[in-house]
Amino acid sequence: MLFSNTSLVPLSVDFDSPEDYFVFIFQIVFATTAVLVAGPVVVAIVRTRALRLQNRFVFMLNTSICDTLVGFSVYYLGLFDVQEGFPSRNGTYNILPNLLGVNIMTFLFAQFDRYIAVCHPFMYSRFVTRRVIVAINVYCWFHVYGQWIVSYTMPVSKAVQLYVFTIVCLQAIVLTKVAMTIKLYVVARYQLDRDPPSAERESNRESLRIIIFVVISFLVLWGPSFVNIILRLMVGKGLSFRNEATNLFAIMARLNAVCTPAVYLWGSPALREATMRTVWRKLCPRCKRRIGATRVTGNDKGRPMQSH
Repeated sequence: MLFSNTSLVPLSVDFDSPEDYFVFIFQIVFATTAVLVAGPVVVAIVRTRALRLQNRFVFMLNTSICDTLVGFSVYYLGLFDVQEGFPSRNGTYNILPNLLGVNIMTFLFAQFDRYIAVCHPFMYSRFVTRRVIVAINVYCWFHVYGQWIVSYTMPVSKAVQLYVFTIVCLQAIVLTKVAMTIKLYVVARYQLDRDPPSAERESNRESLRIIIFVVISFLVLWGPSFVNIILRLMVGKGLSFRNEATNLFAIMARLNAVCTPAVYLWGSPALREATMRTVWRKLCPRCKRRIGATRVTGNDKGRPMQSH
């Protein structure tokens, strides 16, 4: 029943109590906020060449595209009686929840990218080109949705085995992300302090600060849902919810669609300025600059000085 006629799909709540009204209004506000926060980040990076040429902003672009799509998806998952997973009810065959998987993989590759860029700059500048970074981000989409397609072409027994294998792999990925977060914190705290003051050092410090905060917030918000899935899968226990709109763990996981681009804007003055210039000032010409502008300078070839 993939995106069936929504007129036949009941709403997520019955409006029998004040809580029902709160849940419904919250889903609308949350979906709109995610689109209005993540969407401008996508537009700003796409329309600002100095940002597009920096590898770290390519990762930001990929996750922000996912977050924008998550925001739009909440208009369906949050407002209608939808239950993803097994058993599914009015679901999307996990097409929309798999956006979370794309973000998970993108964050993992972004952590390795920052580590190599800071700790092995010569190797990074030689081998990690922009074309490689773009290919990695495209691979995240192909991997997640390729696996999704394979799972729906398998017999049910094999699909269940693949699902269990995916959960095991996710556990390994989570542990790796935790280890990399600790490693990046150590690098940001000690190694960069020993480097001489320069624009590149400040750029590396900014990028490490952003990825550390993003991954920590992601794990905090997504962790409860992951633990609940493992409990239900391994021991048959865990919390069940009426639908996606009332699933507290799913709501927490989807909150990353707001938190992640918000951290990007908080941590990068250049991105804030680009967002104001390319989106908000055009939508609101009378808006005045309220934040300090930081422009990314380029060399005589038009490439940004901060190449990472």
